[in-house]
Amino acid sequence: MLLDVKDLEISYGSRRTVEGVNLTLERGEILAIVGESGSGKTTVIRAVMGCLPGAGRVSGGDILYEGKSMLQNTREDWQKLSGREMSMIFQDSGNMINPIRSIGSQFVDYIVTHEPETGKEQARQMAMDMLKAMQLPNPERIMEEYPFELSGGQRQRVGIAMAMIFSPKLLLADEPTSALDVTTQAQIIRQIVDVRNDYNAAVIIVTHNLGVASYIANKIMVMQHGHVVEAGPREQVIGHPQHDYTKLLLDSVPVIGGKCYYE
Repeated sequence: MLLDVKDLEISYGSRRTVEGVNLTLERGEILAIVGESGSGKTTVIRAVMGCLPGAGRVSGGDILYEGKSMLQNTREDWQKLSGREMSMIFQDSGNMINPIRSIGSQFVDYIVTHEPETGKEQARQMAMDMLKAMQLPNPERIMEEYPFELSGGQRQRVGIAMAMIFSPKLLLADEPTSALDVTTQAQIIRQIVDVRNDYNAAVIIVTHNLGVASYIANKIMVMQHGHVVEAGPREQVIGHPQHDYTKLLLDSVPVIGGKCYYE
């Protein structure tokens, strides 16, 4: 088992915001966590990544990575895991990239920081190879450009490239398509599926869109008000929803030409 989350409870100060979350994930599986804003889905993956903001803390349960509790991790343990064993794609990767530095200089520094024995020329070639793998045209040009010179979809692909440069076993994606147009959303979703196929990575994707979840995921977990209201294989959750909130989310999926997006 790659990831095993048991009875997870997360609190901010004395207020519990998430409780009773259980999930398991093997390499090659994709889990979609679905719910409206404030449901706790992003909080869950931030806990897995060890980056809860502010006063956030895991106040109950456990998070096991390859059988070891991550709640006992030191800062050094997290530094070894982050970027190499597990990586995150943020909602708008463009906002995570320094606007006054070229893509190439930031990508090279990211590689060398995580793998100091790598020379800058080798790191540059690694970066260009990964940009090419993410189907970005003319990687040499992309390396010289600044974030504002790229489209939203291109910036998101750069974010995926940086997240995957060390072939992590676990990829966490926080609403990776919400800031993009529909066509680019579809491209990014296919890119994440390719990452799973090419690197046998396990993926957790957070989304408010059950249509996206049904397309990409093997497993779906539906959250509302900090609780899991339904979870299971995609076919079960989509085909035989049990909870009223899941049914409501399914009813909100657009129907085009008499066919639902998730069919």
